[in-house]
Amino acid sequence: MLPLEAVPNFSEGRDRATIDAIGEAIAGRARLLDVHSDEDHNRSVFTLVGDESEIVDALLAGIAVARERIDLRRHEGAHPRIGAADVVPVVPIRPDDAERARATALELARRVGEELELPVFLYAGLAAGRGPAFFRQGGPAELQRRIDAGELAPDLGPPRLDESAGGVIVGTRAPLIAFNVNLAGDNLAAAREIARAVRERDGGFPGVRALGLELSRAGHVQVSLNVEDWQASPLHEVVAAVEREAAARGVDVTGAELVGLLPAGAAVVAARSLLHVDGLDAGHVLELRLLPE
Repeated sequence: MLPLEAVPNFSEGRDRATIDAIGEAIAGRARLLDVHSDEDHNRSVFTLVGDESEIVDALLAGIAVARERIDLRRHEGAHPRIGAADVVPVVPIRPDDAERARATALELARRVGEELELPVFLYAGLAAGRGPAFFRQGGPAELQRRIDAGELAPDLGPPRLDESAGGVIVGTRAPLIAFNVNLAGDNLAAAREIARAVRERDGGFPGVRALGLELSRAGHVQVSLNVEDWQASPLHEVVAAVEREAAARGVDVTGAELVGLLPAGAAVVAARSLLHVDGLDAGHVLELRLLPE
């Protein structure tokens, strides 16, 4: 049986002591594979794997550290957020494990609400049609206004956001690719136009979410991408479209950045296209063939 994956996003990308404390809490209970921190986003993305109980215990411990150490009232960063532990997805590596992931995420949500006393909002596989952006628009203050107005309510936990830690968005989703494309200069309008051109909701690639962000510390702008269906929207095609849109606006692409880990299949599809190797698939990757079935 394959483990489940979790990819929690915490609203801290600058304080190394806090990032390390969250990592230690997670690693003491599950296998921590990767940590990606960004000072401009002021955000860290952790990737871990484990069985159901390990995932719940590790995530609960990491969220508890974030609750203690991150104060959203003093937080600023380029990436939208509504919580110290902002979004916490549990990911089935195989589609057949979707129900295991759902049960694990629901148990985590229950314990976050009851034991940590944080409001929990369900999304994606636990609340069809609701993505993180549904809750993040306008930030914690706007989310609390919507709660007070009766427009929505936490699914679990207390009815109000925690003053310092906010709330937690918990759900399940398929493996995705988080990928940033960096653009030269400070033309934020161009970055936002490019994001609009490639994201699904504005007629772009299916399963692609995109934002144009200003990275003041790095001194440039960025198109931040989530490719939620890399089979329908191969990463190399999305990146090529970003490059075309940037060139049309006289903006140079200076590099790209992978956030977290990449599904092997996505890398193989890109290699097949770039190398012009007909029929290349995951079965041709040596390391993958050596894994137990």
